[in-house]
Amino acid sequence: MTVRPTARPTLAIAGTSIAALVLAACGGSSDADTAADASDSSGTLSHVHGLGIDPADGSVYVATHNGLYTVAKGQKPKLIGDRKDDFMGFTVTDESTFAASGHGAPGSGRPGNLGLIETTDAGRTWTSRSLSGKGDFHSLDSASGTVYGYEGGRIRVSSDLESWDDRATLEALDLAVNPSGGKLLATTAEGVVTSTDGGRTFSKGAKQMQAFVSWPAEKSLFGLSTSGKLSSSADGGKSWKELTAVPGGQPQALTAVNADHILAATMAGVYESRDGGKTFSELAPLAS
Repeated sequence: MTVRPTARPTLAIAGTSIAALVLAACGGSSDADTAADASDSSGTLSHVHGLGIDPADGSVYVATHNGLYTVAKGQKPKLIGDRKDDFMGFTVTDESTFAASGHGAPGSGRPGNLGLIETTDAGRTWTSRSLSGKGDFHSLDSASGTVYGYEGGRIRVSSDLESWDDRATLEALDLAVNPSGGKLLATTAEGVVTSTDGGRTFSKGAKQMQAFVSWPAEKSLFGLSTSGKLSSSADGGKSWKELTAVPGGQPQALTAVNADHILAATMAGVYESRDGGKTFSELAPLAS
């Protein structure tokens, strides 16, 4: 595909397909480009697709519609490198090492679908690893040296970022793998579904709806609902305990670093919790 698609959709209500769930959080391409321009001039972010923390130095990274940024409380977001690509799928795999996917910025000469790209210098430079011009991962997660991706309605798995094993076909928004790599979750219109065979098959969906999920420790799983309410689960998603509402309403991304440290993005901004999701403080606002 050579044209840039609309940005990542956000879940709405159960019983309909993912493709029809609410309008894309980033809107159409013209609206997105306008907001991206506003982001450049105002020093704020727009259209968050992913969050992560570099274990090398604790820096917070925000993957957006127009580039990868670092954010810190009381400071303006800082663009990393000079690539204003649309970073869709994003995951931190090691110190200063990230895997991502998305769409090349207009005029950059990069393909509409970037495939799987990797950085080993914390986002300053990127290398194409596979599926350039073909792959468009909208969700990425990793555990134990294996990367799990959602691309083109399929679960795809790789241990070397070059060859991919195609597994289950389903309509999902987000993926989360447990630290051991033994279980994979996907958020769907029927609820959170679970795989215990690496994404080859999935159970029926749990009743509680989550838009985004993150699994930093075996007994610490977090979910962010379609209305921005954060919940935790100690049993792999079988049951959930509601914790609090993240400010800003409609969610855009969620990453839990550990049982206490959680990052969340909503339509209003990027927020951080240091107390296991009981309270959140703003790291950076989003352009309206």
